Amino acid sequence: MRLCPTFLLQRWLWLCVCARQWHCSNGNNCRLPLCVRQIWAYLRLMVDSLYYNTLTNSDVVMDSLMEPIFWMVDLLTRRFGAVFVCLLVILTTSILLVVYVVMLPLIINTYSASWIAWHMSYGHWNLVMIVFHYYKATNTGPGYPPTMKNSIPFVSMCKKCIIPKPARTHHCAICNTCILKMDHHCPWLNNCVGHFNQRYFFCFCVSMTLGCVYCSISGRNLFLDAYSAIEVHTNSLRETWSTYQTPPLMFRDKMFHTSIIYMWVLTSVVAVALGGLTIWHAVLISRGETSIERHLNNKETKRMRKCGKVYKNSFNYGRLNNWKVFLGVEKKSHWLTRVLLPSGHVPIGNGLTWDIYPFRKDMMPV
Repeated sequence: MRLCPTFLLQRWLWLCVCARQWHCSNGNNCRLPLCVRQIWAYLRLMVDSLYYNTLTNSDVVMDSLMEPIFWMVDLLTRRFGAVFVCLLVILTTSILLVVYVVMLPLIINTYSASWIAWHMSYGHWNLVMIVFHYYKATNTGPGYPPTMKNSIPFVSMCKKCIIPKPARTHHCAICNTCILKMDHHCPWLNNCVGHFNQRYFFCFCVSMTLGCVYCSISGRNLFLDAYSAIEVHTNSLRETWSTYQTPPLMFRDKMFHTSIIYMWVLTSVVAVALGGLTIWHAVLISRGETSIERHLNNKETKRMRKCGKVYKNSFNYGRLNNWKVFLGVEKKSHWLTRVLLPSGHVPIGNGLTWDIYPFRKDMMPV
């Protein structure tokens, strides 16, 4: 809640008058210079402003105290966004090198023809889905509200952009602009996740999680063998008193075992972390809301519950229909061409108005 400018001016003048009277009463023996007293008066004014208004609650106070931390996080995310993108590309490339150089020869020499065909088909399909959706998510704009005068209905005014905000539009402090149907700002994409690239972001998370789970499961036995080989070799070097000595590992064998361990640990950790994020976003999509709307809807639900009312999300069209809208599925063939295969189709709607849903009746049986 913003304080009245007139009150702030009166408060400041009162503090200045009190400081001047105190200075005059003490003559020239005052030890504090005028600039220090002004800073002290300003700090007192800021402290008083936290609890002066009766409508101020603990959330407002905590937001005010945490504002420097939020500002620092936004600054770091804005400055190092490209670094996160490069780091993700480097880590993914390193896993691909281990798979193609280390694991693929073992698969060809060990597995049957049917298993080789399955691994080659699934692995390359998964790789294409990861690369395609990550490229589209980073290079597709999330969508921005128009800055020129128009007749599009809006729900509020952005205090920073000074433009009308349509429904589901929020201001991103990192991009310093309003985003249509904003979900969050992703540092790994160096881009906001909004109306036009949210599907690419979610499909990238799904395909990356599946790829990590695939590498973790298929490389589990290799990881156990590599870990055992390195552990046995390390223990043999420590037990110098023993008459039996295992031959030292060759550089090639050591690099082989280290690569397998690196690949399995990294993919397993990413599978757990990114898998949890993917499941959370799947739940939000099923409910027809974004990450920001989840927080706002919870607050609105609690507020209306106190009044004896039930809050209903106007953008929730049912679980199946929410997924159809999100994925852009309008007929049965789209489950293959737009979901299981890479597709660059635009989402349903323009992100400015949401009165076009529920959609056509012939879309329901899909």
